[in-house]
Amino acid sequence: MHPFRKAVEARDQDAIEALLADDVVFTSPVAFSPYPGKPVTAAILRAVMRVFQDFRYVREIGGPDEENHVLVFTARVGEREIHGCDILHVDENGLVDDLTVMVRPLSAAKALSEAMAAQFEQITREATGA
Repeated sequence: MHPFRKAVEARDQDAIEALLADDVVFTSPVAFSPYPGKPVTAAILRAVMRVFQDFRYVREIGGPDEENHVLVFTARVGEREIHGCDILHVDENGLVDDLTVMVRPLSAAKALSEAMAAQFEQITREATGA
């Protein structure tokens, strides 16, 4: 089991953040531009934990010594069931330096977009320390 998966399943926000490289890039399924850096990525992941209900990983693709991993998940956002995957790349230190999230169906992606938009102010505060 990938350490990122283990941390997410345990809902251990400190462990998740510790697994992120300082220069991590987060690519959202609902935003056009990627988010660079550990502070904003960690804040987004905390918000996702507030938004997703009944989250669980259902499959993991990639071996322990590989630098690319795919973690397939299911969750709910409000009344919408969402299916998705976290696509991870780890650097030479084993830290996640690239995280791309993909989700389906479109109705669930829209629900996720709306729910995350409601979190944006808090994400910004957490990311900037304001």
